[in-house]
Amino acid sequence: MTTVVPTGPPAAEQPKLAPRTRRSAQTHSPYPTWFYLPAAVIYGTLFLVPTFASFYFSLTRWTVFRSTFIGLDNFTEFFQEPALVKGFVNTFLYAVATSGLKVVLGLLLGILLTSQIRARGYLRSVVFFPVLVSTVGVGITFTALMDPSTGAINSALSAVGINGPGWLTDPSLALFSVALVDVWKGVGLATVIYIAGIVSIPQDYYEAARIDGAGPWQLFRNVILPLSWPATSTVIVLSLIGGLRSFDLIWAMTRGGPGFSSDVVASVIYKQYQAGFYGLSTAGNVILFLVVTAIIVPLSRFLALKEVER
Repeated sequence: MTTVVPTGPPAAEQPKLAPRTRRSAQTHSPYPTWFYLPAAVIYGTLFLVPTFASFYFSLTRWTVFRSTFIGLDNFTEFFQEPALVKGFVNTFLYAVATSGLKVVLGLLLGILLTSQIRARGYLRSVVFFPVLVSTVGVGITFTALMDPSTGAINSALSAVGINGPGWLTDPSLALFSVALVDVWKGVGLATVIYIAGIVSIPQDYYEAARIDGAGPWQLFRNVILPLSWPATSTVIVLSLIGGLRSFDLIWAMTRGGPGFSSDVVASVIYKQYQAGFYGLSTAGNVILFLVVTAIIVPLSRFLALKEVER
């Protein structure tokens, strides 16, 4: 009788499948997904439901108690608004001007506040403080400061022999004046983002550049600027979204005036809401949402590709 001798490893050395099976079962357990549920409920309630409701109500003529479906009439009427073209032009000018200034000033302040200067922590707090102040409060304060006759800014200019302009009463200066206030209020956030980006750059790059004889300009151009690109792209996207959706500061300071010189799309929509055209203003909000999405999504992808290339 022939005895068959097993050729595989002993039973004690054979792999045990039970622990792996248990780990696989734990990996596919639905238990961790329940932690997403509270955030999903809040997100859906505060964002998804109002968004889809806005798309529906933009196709109706509605009041608080009733709505009548009218199709695309609201959109057709919205594009016939006389101040709409001026509002779109002002919106794009405002968004580009504020985002560009926030990028430049935020980068310069970020470099300054990461260098070895005295009272660095205090200066960081001072720069960030305007971000914490109410936008409407900032608008009311600067409206008083920019008053052409009694404002502190023109009073200081007249003390040195300069006739101050009508910052908020001159149609050619009103939007630019509000944009400067917006930059003053928002540059602190851009600075904090740049500080985080610059601090995260390894010191090895600075040391290697100095060994090669790089001066301050070469360090800025070849080390800080390219390696802080993630911070730059973040500041561009956030400030551009804020600029395209700007309303509260402009309304607090000029209410779109004088005339329509500082009207933006959001203020045109609000004026329609004030007049009782709720469906029309909802259609305007939908259009603004689509415009912002159409600009920001491709821009974000483009900036992400640039980040990978760098």
